[in-house]
Amino acid sequence: MKKKVSIPEAPLGSTGKPIPLVGFGTAQFPFGAATEVVKESVVHAIEVGYRHFDTAAIYQSEQPLGEAIAEALRLGPIKSRNELFITSKLWLGHAHRQLVLPALQTSLKNLGLEYIDLYLIHFPGSLKPGTGFPFNKEDIVPLDYEAVWEAMEECQNLGLTKSIGVSNFACKKLERLLATAKIPPAVNQPLCYN
Repeated sequence: MKKKVSIPEAPLGSTGKPIPLVGFGTAQFPFGAATEVVKESVVHAIEVGYRHFDTAAIYQSEQPLGEAIAEALRLGPIKSRNELFITSKLWLGHAHRQLVLPALQTSLKNLGLEYIDLYLIHFPGSLKPGTGFPFNKEDIVPLDYEAVWEAMEECQNLGLTKSIGVSNFACKKLERLLATAKIPPAVNQPLCYN
């Protein structure tokens, strides 16, 4: 029998749904190289009590995460998707007003979910539309903070994500975003690598 961990939670904004304070990251490098390992790892993590899973479009781990969620529902360690907290991130090549909603819709399709709990702007920057990883210096373009954040707010208003936030934003960039935001970011996820 697997021992289950108990992970503390904290309230997240006005959603009423708490965020588990410890999450299970699904990035592996090179991106997309070990999808079966991601799937197996997530199923095991759910079995031992993890409930917060972090992914991003650029990690290419959304589909194996979605498959793991479906398998965990089938096997029984969770009874409902609502028991989980799923975070994903908008990649820089989609950080353009007209690309935010389609990018989230693609993430939802990859995950096999109707909504995610938290959608983040991955970095406070932008690349030419559609640029992936790796990218060249010439691909870097200014981020239109106001337009991209308005599109993030639209995603929340449509119910496709319960909360929106940012990742890797320094104080000055966060202040710039807050100056025009109608919905403030629920979190600023820091850059953490082991």
